[in-house]
Amino acid sequence: MKYALIADLHGNLEALYAILAHAGSQGVGRYIFLGDIVGYGPDPERVLEMCRHMVSTGDALAVLGNHDAAACGRDSTQSMNDAARLAIEWTRSCLKPRHQDWLANLPLMLQRDRMTWVHASALNPAAWTYIDNSRQARASLHEAGSTWVFSGHVHDPMLYYTCSDQRVPGVRPLERRSIILQPRRTWLAVVGSAGQPRDGMPGARYAVFDRARYAYTSYRLAYDYTTTAAKIRAAGLPERLARYVEGAGLQVPRALKR
Repeated sequence: MKYALIADLHGNLEALYAILAHAGSQGVGRYIFLGDIVGYGPDPERVLEMCRHMVSTGDALAVLGNHDAAACGRDSTQSMNDAARLAIEWTRSCLKPRHQDWLANLPLMLQRDRMTWVHASALNPAAWTYIDNSRQARASLHEAGSTWVFSGHVHDPMLYYTCSDQRVPGVRPLERRSIILQPRRTWLAVVGSAGQPRDGMPGARYAVFDRARYAYTSYRLAYDYTTTAAKIRAAGLPERLARYVEGAGLQVPRALKR
């Protein structure tokens, strides 16, 4: 089966449309939402409804992200920066009780067929640890005990793998270039943000994992981000959230990513 790995949508409807269309053309059989379905973006209700419907029909699985947890009251916004906190308050005002209940009941982590899906680290998922170095990747891989671990939270894609000498180096996957994740190693892929890039380039990121061939492919898709940015501004959300979507934002320190 081919899995579409979608992380950090952050209420970006236009990005979700683009990913679903592209993934369908790739023969994807199941969609995995790796957390942060809402937060930051201007269409939390519509994005959540689409994801919820796909989960209910068995077409998708979903795990909880930190912005999802904050939006449903399962977690606080205390550790978030001002822009994130304002966006969560606005998002809460958009969501109906059934939406918040659905988010509140999402699992922190799922595992099957030697794969682990988690928003942050498999080591204490509710701590929302950023996997942005080899040490954190090693800890998550060890705790998961799976051959393949797929996560989000860090908005830029990376791929970590174990070596025979216990090193866990990381590489940035090339777009549209398949990498064979041989099961003789263990692998951790951070798939990148579908709805809010942080590398100064627009586009909806996601990845496809072909479980039968062990092939992992990272994509950045063109979509109508100008419409998304305009809706962010119209909603009165912080300007920098629109600029990230437009590709004008620069990478920010880890502490500011929340």
